[in-house]
Amino acid sequence: MLFRRIDHVEIVPSNMERTLQFYQGILGFETWLRQSVNVPPLQEIIYLKLSDTMLELLSVEDPDDPSASKWQVGYRMMALEVDDMDEAVNYLQNQGIEITWGPVDMGKTKRAEIRDPDGLGIELRELSR
Repeated sequence: MLFRRIDHVEIVPSNMERTLQFYQGILGFETWLRQSVNVPPLQEIIYLKLSDTMLELLSVEDPDDPSASKWQVGYRMMALEVDDMDEAVNYLQNQGIEITWGPVDMGKTKRAEIRDPDGLGIELRELSR
């Protein structure tokens, strides 16, 4: 096979420490690599791993604000698989994270949505086993 998998997804946060607290402290990602870079406007790269998936957080000088459009062309959201939707929703709500949509039983899956500190969408999906 020529292409195997998505290696990582890049995110440019408005506030790196707030974003790290969310992805590490709440969602359980772990730092795989953190390094400073001197390629303006890029200042730092942090790779976060969750099981076999990875996020690349890019710290840049004066990032632009994200689009307010929910249906713009391009990245809409990523999805995290959860073992138990009710347990995940209760945990997130106890952490002060708003469930922005759902949960909805869609037959073979359950689906809900949350947002990261910059408003990037994250789908939560429980697969029927």
